[in-house]
Amino acid sequence: MKVLYVATVVKTHIMEFHIPYLKMLKEMGWETSVAARNDYENPEDCAIPYCDKYYDIPFERNPIKPGNIKALKQLKKLINDEKYDIVHCHTPVGGMLARLAAKKARKNGCKVFYTAHGFHFYKGAPLLNWLVYYPVEKWLARMTDVLITITNEDYQRAKKFKAKRVEYIPGIGVDINRFKKSNADSSVELKESLGIPKDATVLLSVGEVNKNKNHQLVIKALPELNGLWYVLCGRGPLIEELRSLAKKLGVSERVIMTGYRTDVVDFYSMADIFVFPSFREGLPVALMEAMATDLVCVASRNRGTNDLMVDSQLLFDANDVSGLTACIKKALDKDCSVEVKRNKEHLKLFDLGRTLNDVKEYYLDVVKYKD
Repeated sequence: MKVLYVATVVKTHIMEFHIPYLKMLKEMGWETSVAARNDYENPEDCAIPYCDKYYDIPFERNPIKPGNIKALKQLKKLINDEKYDIVHCHTPVGGMLARLAAKKARKNGCKVFYTAHGFHFYKGAPLLNWLVYYPVEKWLARMTDVLITITNEDYQRAKKFKAKRVEYIPGIGVDINRFKKSNADSSVELKESLGIPKDATVLLSVGEVNKNKNHQLVIKALPELNGLWYVLCGRGPLIEELRSLAKKLGVSERVIMTGYRTDVVDFYSMADIFVFPSFREGLPVALMEAMATDLVCVASRNRGTNDLMVDSQLLFDANDVSGLTACIKKALDKDCSVEVKRNKEHLKLFDLGRTLNDVKEYYLDVVKYKD
């Protein structure tokens, strides 16, 4: 069996989320390929584990960029030439172009999977999102053999689409056992390396530094949170803008932006509170990782955090600085051990082993009805 994974980028999507699935496919004896744009600063660093063949396709994240026409042509030729049994696509642009490119291949027996990591239309989304993305996804669903959703809200909406099958899997999985607190000495050393006093209280966010992740809200709250430090792990286009905001508010000495890190487990162990202020989320892996590390989590209300932080008293509206400030103060003033324990228990529903088994079953089902 030959399987092609398609996503817009390699480093910040394929490498972050799909290596366990490629590993599973290799263990099944299947041939694996990946089609995605090489987004490494040094292109030679792009080495995808458990991938037999990699194709650098010049996807643009903006769906209306003309470069996607070239990407569509390359992807269509690849799918038709290689005669894949399964094409599994991810991300809005990767999902759109892959399904268009696989139209002829589907007639010849190729089965197309699409995992929606979070539709751009959701409760409370801007009207423009509904006008643009909703009709496109509804139309593309007709070109989809298995549409996988990872949140309850998306699942309820996708059931009304015309995909051959619509399934719900709680997330893309997190390896709960990987995320355990490191020892106290390691946390002190990490604080020292970052220039943070060893007895300081640390707020942590992990994620791409873009508008949707809403990190500016935390910086706006810092003037009311005397003595607290804010560490942000991630890269993105708004880093300088956030630095300017921190300087303007007089909190720049308490804001540390580390860029992209591969050792985030150590940061979870070092932090006192994990802050997740996004406007929109599918099912956020960073939040699941923080929960797995027994961190107190403070998060904005959206479909992803609502699925994860059930009955939480530490949720706020993404536009509400005072709400965020109040949640952080509450987390500092009260014993949150019961909530932390409840989060950890609920997280078992999203364990990587479970999601791998679910996806494997869908693949095998497709093979059966294909034959």
